[in-house]
Amino acid sequence: MSRRNTASKSAVLHLIQQSDCALSQEMVADRLRTDINRSTIYRILNRFVEDGLVHRVVGEDGRQYFARCSGCTPEVHRHDHPHFHCTACERVECLSEPVNISIPAGYRAQFLNVTVSGLCGDCSSDHEKAPSAGGRKGLS
Repeated sequence: MSRRNTASKSAVLHLIQQSDCALSQEMVADRLRTDINRSTIYRILNRFVEDGLVHRVVGEDGRQYFARCSGCTPEVHRHDHPHFHCTACERVECLSEPVNISIPAGYRAQFLNVTVSGLCGDCSSDHEKAPSAGGRKGLS
């Protein structure tokens, strides 16, 4: 079934396609700086997931992030790679290495969500440069 294209859908899709990281619904709303209702943005993002245009990443806190798909269709939605969530700057990035998990015979995986949380390269180096209590630098 063909979906009607709207200015709101075009704006959200353009933003996701231009982003180098996954975006939450709140991030999309903030970056669009328009009067598009937040629930409308959420519905648009979920339709894009159904249509194979974006994939959903669920963070450890339950927040949902959306990133552009590469080579997905509504019938085949490949999402076999892990993500990294920076706990300092909130950036969520797709990591390039696929995840291979063995499951028991007779089981059939339908969804995989792997998110590694910690400090990204930028925040990690900022943390190591900043003086900490007791004169120690960074985490060991």
